[in-house]
Amino acid sequence: MLKIIPVPAFTDNYLWLLHLEGSNQAYVVDPGDAAPIEEALKQHGLELAGIMVTHHHGDHTGGIKKLTENRSIPVYGPDSPNISTITLPLKEGDSLSIGGNTEFKVFEVPGHTLDHIAYHSPADAALFCGDTLFAAGCGRMFEGEPRQMQASLAKLASLPKETEVYCAHEYTLANLKFAQAVEPDNETLQARVKQAEQVRASGGFTVPSVLGMELDTNPFLRVHTPSVIESANRQEPNEVNEPWQVFAVLRRWKDNF
Repeated sequence: MLKIIPVPAFTDNYLWLLHLEGSNQAYVVDPGDAAPIEEALKQHGLELAGIMVTHHHGDHTGGIKKLTENRSIPVYGPDSPNISTITLPLKEGDSLSIGGNTEFKVFEVPGHTLDHIAYHSPADAALFCGDTLFAAGCGRMFEGEPRQMQASLAKLASLPKETEVYCAHEYTLANLKFAQAVEPDNETLQARVKQAEQVRASGGFTVPSVLGMELDTNPFLRVHTPSVIESANRQEPNEVNEPWQVFAVLRRWKDNF
């Protein structure tokens, strides 16, 4: 089993340190900066045993070289020419075992970037999804297109509802503000806003979220919902009906929100 330690970095990133309980070993997901990871390892008395990467953006990969300078450890990630530090590339359907008893399923989730992957541990009910799915939102499409990104989100949305969503940024309040614009009458969403505001006011983290809550409140996962479809058509009156078309409208709307 994993003990998952959030390591804040930059202004709003979360780097995730995965402590293999019963050992002093840990893996890190998306180490954009080496310094806070080294500090967290020291604080918790852990040894870094490996690195897991979701995509090539610098705030997810920038610390890899320093972390591997004096360590002979594997670096898992997408088979991408944009990440020269990957030593063990992964693809859709692969399984990754760490520490001998923790297994992740690998999903290809292109859209934010074309090389994006996500890691799901069924036993720990944990999803590490980088910048594809956020609490109450999703990543911008820097390289992909709407049909592709919506399919990636649908893939993650099909996981068990109790799955905890470990995304890479604290964007939740801004995402919830947009979600309210899309679904102003969603009572579950209103309650989530109040709870998230309280958490942030007290200095807490809104991540991880739970997939079941995302399905109830995240407009980018609710593209089949009549209220979301109606809102998309009010925003762009083009007879938008297909899920990917609804997603495309929402993403353009959010990009300029």
